Amino acid sequence: MAGATIPSTESNISSQSTGNYNFALVSLTSLFFMWGFITCLNDILIPHLKGIFDLSYAQAMLVQFCFFGAYFIVSIPAGKVVKSFGFQRGIVIGLMIAALGCLGFYPAASMHSYPVFLMAFFVLASGITLLQVSANPYVSSLGNPKTASSRLTLTQAFNSLGTTVAPYFGVYLILNEAVEGVASAQEKAAAVQMPYVMLAAMLLILAAVFAWLKLPHIAAEEETEEKPQIDGSALQFSHLALGAVGIFVYVGAEVSIGSFLVNFLGETHIAGLEEAEAAKYIVYYFGGAMAGRFLGALVMQFLPAGKVLAFNAFAACVLVLMAMLGSGALAMWSIILVGFANSIMFPTIFSLAVIGLGKHTSQGSGILCMAIVGGALVPVLQGVFADSIGLQASFFLPIICYVFIAYYGLVGSKPKATLIAE
Repeated sequence: MAGATIPSTESNISSQSTGNYNFALVSLTSLFFMWGFITCLNDILIPHLKGIFDLSYAQAMLVQFCFFGAYFIVSIPAGKVVKSFGFQRGIVIGLMIAALGCLGFYPAASMHSYPVFLMAFFVLASGITLLQVSANPYVSSLGNPKTASSRLTLTQAFNSLGTTVAPYFGVYLILNEAVEGVASAQEKAAAVQMPYVMLAAMLLILAAVFAWLKLPHIAAEEETEEKPQIDGSALQFSHLALGAVGIFVYVGAEVSIGSFLVNFLGETHIAGLEEAEAAKYIVYYFGGAMAGRFLGALVMQFLPAGKVLAFNAFAACVLVLMAMLGSGALAMWSIILVGFANSIMFPTIFSLAVIGLGKHTSQGSGILCMAIVGGALVPVLQGVFADSIGLQASFFLPIICYVFIAYYGLVGSKPKATLIAE
């Protein structure tokens, strides 16, 4: 999925602002790659764990509930950690917590316990949340403020690269080690142990590297008595409030479709693919999102962002509807192509929602980032529908999400002239 920009605290660059930050930016891109990589692995593990523990769809989606729930629960404490220890140390702490979460998969598999797996997912996501809270404002501050968006777009492209290559890792190191009908349930659970130990080792190496690196100092802005108080709330701006709903339903729809993709392609009337084979097609889903970002960035140089957003949302509605009503290759490729339509949605909704907020911008950004919790709730809700009315029919829920996004692009994203902040 798209990397979330979580500006948990305002920051300013030290007197070194005219320096060369290329080395620091190159180092930080590795973080964006890693959390994209780890997040995408959930889509491999959900059908894998569903089979191992004989779970319903709703129970299997608790993986995303625990993972994305961490964004909602941990974001504010993570901001306090960054304020206390600084951005670079926040990155190191985040990497260590994420590594601890990865190591939690080993006892979870040994104990053959789904609740322990869920706890490991939550700890892992908590570390990633702290990484995002630390790294995003750090990237924004490394250099000219006028090019901050460009730097974030570039580094987040590596997030998309991580989501694109992760399925291959999951297929060859997890699913191929637990071939259906060959391995026992215990052996299938054990297949996740060494890959996640390897990930933990990589995260700990990165933590050591970032602890050792001499990166530019970024100081968190301290609150003082002289700092003016902000009256009112960002939620008084309708385009911000509706934008938060837009982020909620977008992340929910994207995560939900990715989570169900392997099971959907495994349906006999769709493609009838085995888990290991179906998982390879996740590459196309997230690869389409990566390609669409570059194309969308070009298109929005010439067309209004709201209209481009509405067009993509309408295209997503049509594609999901074709997947719901169709079968075979038509349904299969329709659902995969939704990834391409998703590409520009998160950054476009985010940027439209903070237009004209003025002194409320920081608060509005925090509200939008907490709305990422949609990735925890929408998949579980779709899982409930999948258990009751069938997997293919349950995709009506993402359609509702995309209908709202289309409305937001055309109507809801327009700021009320009387409420523009000064």
